[in-house]
Amino acid sequence: MKEGIHPAYAAAKITCACGSIIETRSTVADIHVEICSACHPFYTGKQKLVDTAGRVERFKRKFGDTRAGQR
Repeated sequence: MKEGIHPAYAAAKITCACGSIIETRSTVADIHVEICSACHPFYTGKQKLVDTAGRVERFKRKFGDTRAGQR
């Protein structure tokens, strides 16, 4: 590799909005993120429920009961 053309690769601190701090190496010294492996639902196993209430009722109001015509 050529000398003097690559950025400095040093210790870095990644700080999450949940308060978790991860030590790693990067070309950027301090990195701030909104979500990390300590608080992400995929890694924690805790599923955050998305409010979908009313979707079925809205569909039935708009299109009626579609099962009645199929029998």
